[in-house]
Amino acid sequence: MSEQIQQELDVDRFTLGLVGPDQEWAGTVADGGTVRTHTPPACWGPMITPEFRGGHEVTRPIRVENAEPGDALVVHIKDVEVTSVATSTGSMAEREDAFGSDPFVDHRCPECGTEWPESVVEGTGEDAIRCAECGANASSFGFEFGYTVAFDEDRSVGLTVGPDGAADLAERADEAMALPDNSRQHPILLYKPDEIPGTLGHLRPFIGNIGTTPSVEFPDSHNAGDFGQFLIGADHDWGLSDESALDARTDGHLDSNDVRPGATLICPVEIDGAGLYVGDLHANQGDGELSLHTTDVSGRTELEVSVIKDLDIDGPLLLPNESDLPDIAKPYTDTEREAGDALAAEHHVGDVVDAAPLQIIGSGATINDATENAFARAGTLFGMSEGEVRARCTFTGGVEIARLPGVVQLSMLAPMDLLEEQGLAATVREQYDL
Repeated sequence: MSEQIQQELDVDRFTLGLVGPDQEWAGTVADGGTVRTHTPPACWGPMITPEFRGGHEVTRPIRVENAEPGDALVVHIKDVEVTSVATSTGSMAEREDAFGSDPFVDHRCPECGTEWPESVVEGTGEDAIRCAECGANASSFGFEFGYTVAFDEDRSVGLTVGPDGAADLAERADEAMALPDNSRQHPILLYKPDEIPGTLGHLRPFIGNIGTTPSVEFPDSHNAGDFGQFLIGADHDWGLSDESALDARTDGHLDSNDVRPGATLICPVEIDGAGLYVGDLHANQGDGELSLHTTDVSGRTELEVSVIKDLDIDGPLLLPNESDLPDIAKPYTDTEREAGDALAAEHHVGDVVDAAPLQIIGSGATINDATENAFARAGTLFGMSEGEVRARCTFTGGVEIARLPGVVQLSMLAPMDLLEEQGLAATVREQYDL
């Protein structure tokens, strides 16, 4: 790792599916500096490439000046640009003979038994990924139901194509997916699925996997409370003994479609330098990611990073674009404040509490577990009982599903004095121009 602190850092190297303190650093960016990335698609490409130890291909970790355990890292998402011209996606089918206990992690050749075998491409279709050792189909995944999407020049819409279009894109898969030079995945366009042709979709790009490095190593796709369940009792190097071992996660695998340009993410710092990593850009996704996968693409990001000292959180906080907030969690208008002051005078209430939007990310085995996790994180952050958290979120917020089976965004209008106490007020005011 270079010790040079850069005001602007460009990152173009990626991991083989793992995040943790032993990964090679990408470089060091200044507190207040800018990070730019060009990342390959994840997760379908890494899923079908048996060399990977996790389901995503994300950047090497980025060291941030001044970031120490017990701090928080503020990530302003300035831009997300899709560089792929097409992708394939859908719901997955597992090839049970090509992995051990987890099809995302412990790949093995079904014929020669080589673990995480090197692989080559022979032709196109779901049998194109071959073990370099013996020639067998070595991919752990196929499609249960799949489709291929071509994008317009502006990346504003995508159209699903039929067999001819999918076959053409498969023949030029690397080029169409715009794989960066240092990517090591096979492009999912090779599989050429062709269901639901002629379906037009709106595009709204966002970052699916972005966060800070946990203090122990995880497969990157499993750095969350729902996908992390696959690790409990697993018979591989990243298996966990019980649920409590998942507490080391940093929930970088969010798949929230609100993590897009204009949003601000606040992440826990668990290792010196924070270890920010980025990947898994999506061209679009409905709430919940109901197929478990969506339109994975290559793309560029521009991020501004800064450190909040002594903000000890165990999961991310999100400040979405105001337009993405639930209506009752948006900042008060001047008219609403005036009406509130009038009600306070009429009903003998003291000052109206100044408050501002905040989302607490929760994750767990199910949506209910993820919501309970978000309640607990909010209570710890603000010193509130679960009853008070539930009350404030019912009256001034709500819960939204980022991903099934278990990632949620818990919104509330948080009292400004509590935001001040935690060192969050300045960031929140900047986000919402308060």
